[in-house]
Amino acid sequence: MTDFQIDGFDLAAFVASTLAEDLGEGLPGGGHDVTSESVIPADARFSGVMDSRDAITVAGLPVAEAFFRALDPAILIERLVEDGDRVAAGSDLMRLTGNARAMLTAERSALNTVQHLSGIATMVRAYVDAMDNPQCTLLDTRKTIPGLRHLEKYAVRMGGAANHRMGLWDAAMIKDNHVLVAGNVGEAVRRARAAGVKDIICEVDRIDQIEPALEAGATRLLLDNMPPDTLREAVALVAGRVPTEASGGINLDTIKAKAATGVNYVSVGRLTQSAPAADIGLDFTPL
Repeated sequence: MTDFQIDGFDLAAFVASTLAEDLGEGLPGGGHDVTSESVIPADARFSGVMDSRDAITVAGLPVAEAFFRALDPAILIERLVEDGDRVAAGSDLMRLTGNARAMLTAERSALNTVQHLSGIATMVRAYVDAMDNPQCTLLDTRKTIPGLRHLEKYAVRMGGAANHRMGLWDAAMIKDNHVLVAGNVGEAVRRARAAGVKDIICEVDRIDQIEPALEAGATRLLLDNMPPDTLREAVALVAGRVPTEASGGINLDTIKAKAATGVNYVSVGRLTQSAPAADIGLDFTPL
């Protein structure tokens, strides 16, 4: 394994379960790579180069390395770039030399991971560039693939943005359905405050909800689906008492105008929900 670490993420377990899924462990006839075992001699060796066919922001190389090392601990790996680097189309990312069967068995799991995470990091970087505002921070959301949240949020950081809350546990996020049950914004926030919750993010979609939310103790306001003029009005009304976040209706065409309204954050769900995979390949040469 590599020395790659993310709080709350077990790299070894992720690698093991992903390879087990691909190998069909526990299924009738499963537990091995029938193609490589039947075609490739056990002592055959390969060299390989992982390269990007797109201009991308790289993410996931340490995870890819862990897949190869899990099946061939003696493999030689040279990372040519690092996560977070922006590279041109045609750039080599990693060189490998090792057991051919192991490399072929690990190949798809490694590539799937790097393609997905680099796709996220690349989209994030495009949004950061389009926002063009160092005074405003781009955030992700909880719109992640189940089981991949820690990796996807890591890719967001590699793209130059920051993470919103990691899950349901580290901050309260009061949205319209919570307000519906509580009766109003102020009551919903008061209940969270009374429960001892420290960080309370409250979604508001109308100007008249701002003061009740603040008076009840909200620590951040999520200004939902507001056009730029309304965002400016909301930011002026808040007057720096708590951080403000713009969310909803934000894309590459609208992010700059919304970030320029004075909000502290802009959150975009599509960063993890809709990022296309990067075009990354791995070409082998027999030794």
